[in-house]
Amino acid sequence: MARFALILFIASELCYYLLIAQTGVVEYFSSDIIAIAPLPIGGMIGSFLTYYLKISNKNKIAIFLSLQLLMSFFYPNFSIYTLFILGISVGALAPLLINELKKARAIDLGLALSISYAFGTLLFNYEVSLRGSLAIILTIIPLICLFFLATKKLPISLKSEYSLFVMVLWIFLDSALFETLSRDINISIWRDGYTLEIVLFHIIGVFTALKYQLCKNHKELIIIVLFALSYLLYFLQEAFILSLVYPFVISYYNVAILQTILKKDLKVIAVYMIFIGWIASGAGLFVALNGLTLFVPIIFLLAFLNILNSEKKELNYA
Repeated sequence: MARFALILFIASELCYYLLIAQTGVVEYFSSDIIAIAPLPIGGMIGSFLTYYLKISNKNKIAIFLSLQLLMSFFYPNFSIYTLFILGISVGALAPLLINELKKARAIDLGLALSISYAFGTLLFNYEVSLRGSLAIILTIIPLICLFFLATKKLPISLKSEYSLFVMVLWIFLDSALFETLSRDINISIWRDGYTLEIVLFHIIGVFTALKYQLCKNHKELIIIVLFALSYLLYFLQEAFILSLVYPFVISYYNVAILQTILKKDLKVIAVYMIFIGWIASGAGLFVALNGLTLFVPIIFLLAFLNILNSEKKELNYA
């Protein structure tokens, strides 16, 4: 029961972030950066509160989920204040959610991510102004699951760790392409009839990352190459192949990030989430809204140089 509750807890909150905090709010406010600014500001403050609030993690989750539920009743008609409070709740819950994953087995993590990707993809085209009931349901589910979560953390097996710079880079590349695609009337894989392909390759990406533990540099290279291919397919307007490659790399790199962050304590996770969850994704949104996506491939050169430099250092130490 505890494992099932954990899977639903993680999947529901991830869906809330995707369908409500990310696509829902941003689309409803017509991608107006000034209008939605209270959300990421609140999110960063919430991440700090996660660690500095001196009560049990279970009580923290209960408080911030209750706050999220309260704010969900205002969706989508948020004021500057309610949007700020929503940001605090979502921002605080992200590190706590990841910390709860320390109780999960690999298969549990795989199922939680797969459910969230599948559910998020299937409801991606659901009218953003009508997602209020969905926001409430996606908050009530983890609130109920909270009473059944296990208390014991599982030992974490050693896997490759990735630098904050690399993880921020991945999130930025993903956010810039995602926000660009979701606004492009010529090629939007979520609205062009590729739902089943996207769901399938999200799931394949999750379990491929969990099953095959490659060395750090090889995995970094695979992720960068797949992102480069995704951008190329977007520029070539190859929607079908893009609907296979892009979901795969999203799932693949997210597993790599989670496996790295899970080794950290709550304070470090909170700091990481500020850079990964808010700054990197915000930068990607800025690039998409200002039509700068064409210049993003320049960053791939920096990524390749970083990988080559890491390999050179490893050879020198060998």
